[in-house]
Amino acid sequence: MIPKKLRDVLEKQHYRLVGGHSAVQICRWAKKSLREEGVCYKEKFYGISSHRCCQMTTSLWCPNQCVHCWRAIEFTTGDKINGKINEPKEIIEECILSQRKLLTGFKGNEKVNLKKFKEAQEPMQFAISLYGEPTTYSKLGEFILELRKRGKTSFLVTNGLYPEKLKELKRKKQLPTQLYISVNAPDEKLYKGFHRSKKEDAWKKLNESLNILSGLKGKTRTVFRINLVKELNMSKEYIPGYANLIKKSKPQFIEVKGYISVGFARQRLGYERMPWHHEIKEFSKKLSDELKKIGQNYKILDESEVSRVVVMGKDKKELKIKKVEI
Repeated sequence: MIPKKLRDVLEKQHYRLVGGHSAVQICRWAKKSLREEGVCYKEKFYGISSHRCCQMTTSLWCPNQCVHCWRAIEFTTGDKINGKINEPKEIIEECILSQRKLLTGFKGNEKVNLKKFKEAQEPMQFAISLYGEPTTYSKLGEFILELRKRGKTSFLVTNGLYPEKLKELKRKKQLPTQLYISVNAPDEKLYKGFHRSKKEDAWKKLNESLNILSGLKGKTRTVFRINLVKELNMSKEYIPGYANLIKKSKPQFIEVKGYISVGFARQRLGYERMPWHHEIKEFSKKLSDELKKIGQNYKILDESEVSRVVVMGKDKKELKIKKVEI
């Protein structure tokens, strides 16, 4: 059951609650795309359509209280969904209906591309990353499989604290189109201060997940994501540590992204902790050089200055998603 305080906060922030543990919100890039004001870096990098992307989560709960998180984490700490577990089909259908309702007002906006508006009524990409930790949802694999059956792509972002769930997704062939693991610290000491996890063995669990990631080549697209915060986790002394974790996990891509001071993050970290894009790019170049020293050939493939993000990999031809395998 969603606590009233959390419900009030989310509704004020224009979330639509779905069932007893999920939620959906229109991404600002979906709105911009509809108004022909630009697209999300995920469209630029990977080819998904911003206006047809459903930004959602299967679980509002997370065991971490990351200092850079823009969400109302004070109300959602935990690693277990309490109460009734909703069915995958039910969540998908409610998310689509909720997205349509949230988009209603756009039809009358003269800036909106009506062709895109019509297409947006049936989202074809699910970004399972809006809030909380999606892998705490016990039926996540069935959820992803249902999306695949409907010809939809899925991007799953996880904190890596549930390696048993990743093993299950692999075993049952229920992996998403693209799997992200967020790794925002190169060592256990910094990890504890950054993520403030309620799991005592969080660092160990993360490393287990990174080992699993290394064995997913050809089964799903994998991304090692780093969110950088000035004066916290982006010092050059940390680069060798990140490089070793990347060597361990062997991701297809690396996303290096700057912290953005929005939402509740503004109360924990100020605007001055936001890196500029040129700083993100410089960090990425140094990371690439360090990776080469240990036999890992990753280079910058693309960038989005407005989103302060760089994507690294071995071959730019691999970036675009070709099709959904059903």
